[in-house]
Amino acid sequence: MNQARILIVDDEKAIVQMIEIVLRKEGFKHIDTAGSAAEGMALLREHGADVILLDVMLPDRTGFELGPQIRALTDAHLIYLTARTTDLDRLTGFAVGGDDYVTKPFNPLEIAARINARLRRSLPEQHISSPPMAVEESSRQRYDFGGFILDEGAGELLVNGHPVPCPAQAYQLLLFLCRHPNIVFSKSQLYESVWGFNGFGDDNTVTVHIRKIRERIECDPGSPRYLLTVRGLGYKLVEGDRT
Repeated sequence: MNQARILIVDDEKAIVQMIEIVLRKEGFKHIDTAGSAAEGMALLREHGADVILLDVMLPDRTGFELGPQIRALTDAHLIYLTARTTDLDRLTGFAVGGDDYVTKPFNPLEIAARINARLRRSLPEQHISSPPMAVEESSRQRYDFGGFILDEGAGELLVNGHPVPCPAQAYQLLLFLCRHPNIVFSKSQLYESVWGFNGFGDDNTVTVHIRKIRERIECDPGSPRYLLTVRGLGYKLVEGDRT
């Protein structure tokens, strides 16, 4: 994981330096920093990124404005950094492509923990199993729900026979649901199972990623046939009508 490339975009130099020091102590070697939206986007286009730490209030543009542009270029983990704490701001961050939302002031060790957790969750199974041959091909399944197929071995989502790009965390959430069909999970259960830690997010994280999944697998996301809401309980994934 220490080979991952991190991009930090924040105009507060002290914060950038603090985060960079902690991440380098954690073993990350490839860290790019930018103090403006324009500089950050230029670095992203030039070097790419696996994780992006993005301040909301930048001198030339807002981080929220950059969200869709970043998503057009990459599925990198996007973590917003901001002093804005309202529910509307948090929802906006998720809606424009963010995977996480951290309010200032924060402990830089928390940032490192979030990054490590997200990178662990997105690593292919063969990279985290020991020895590598311990993962049998048969354990990576192909989940067929009628209108869509999740091919775990290929890391691919197929909808009506066509590959559809899926952000890393939305893919992991869908994979978890595919492994446990017809079972109702609460938001907190899904968050703990997929993101793997408590206290670093909220129900909105799951809600936003459920929406991302529905936009990809449902003909009508507003009236889903696969990923259903069970009022008062949570969500479940069911096999659609194949007729």
